[in-house]
Amino acid sequence: MAVVKINVLTVPPAMREELERRFAGRAGMVESADGFEWFELLRPMEGTDRYMVYTRWRSEEDFERWQSSAAFQAGHAQAAAAAGAAGHGHGAQGQGHGHGQGGAAATSSEIWSFEVVESTGPKQA
Repeated sequence: MAVVKINVLTVPPAMREELERRFAGRAGMVESADGFEWFELLRPMEGTDRYMVYTRWRSEEDFERWQSSAAFQAGHAQAAAAAGAAGHGHGAQGQGHGHGQGGAAATSSEIWSFEVVESTGPKQA
């Protein structure tokens, strides 16, 4: 069964552009992972400072395999170093939340997990 992982990032207004720049710089890193189906970085439009990083996976196992892969580690190594240097700790699932050169872009992060029960798309002609 497909699963969705949503990393919810609290991002101060002054750091929004920086967060988006960092994600754009990592474009293409996850697409080759086995079981990867979809990625979206969702910018808040009104009433919140929380971005959502949406990924969809063929299975929980595929997501976990990617999370322990060398590609994931390489993409997040700089983030972890910056977080440690700044004294900004987070749980094992709070990764990918905008650390990099200049410290954290997000002030907090949490992972939401869902199983896809039903899905639809546009009708094909």
